[in-house]
Amino acid sequence: MSQLLSMRCDGDNPLLSDPEVQQYMQDINAWETSNDGSVIQRDFGFNNFDKTIAFVNALAWIANQENHHPDLEVGYKHCLVRYSTHSAGGLTIYDFICAAKINALVD
Repeated sequence: MSQLLSMRCDGDNPLLSDPEVQQYMQDINAWETSNDGSVIQRDFGFNNFDKTIAFVNALAWIANQENHHPDLEVGYKHCLVRYSTHSAGGLTIYDFICAAKINALVD
């Protein structure tokens, strides 16, 4: 289990270096980085709209608990989740903490 699951989004939140991003990417299966490296994203697929919305509601609960919210694109059978710490201008540990917790919902 990733140590990210036991971490919380509180305290200092500096931008991660490229090597740090690559290290944390190993802990969040199926996520990808954007071309410029400022966003991580994963497209989650589901069997129907009800399961998609159930996932979105669970994700929203995690986001509110961590006070770190993603950008979402919700469709009938999928939800594209994008994380970037806008206030920092790129990726921080908070993005990876939340990605790991969201993975735990479905993996």
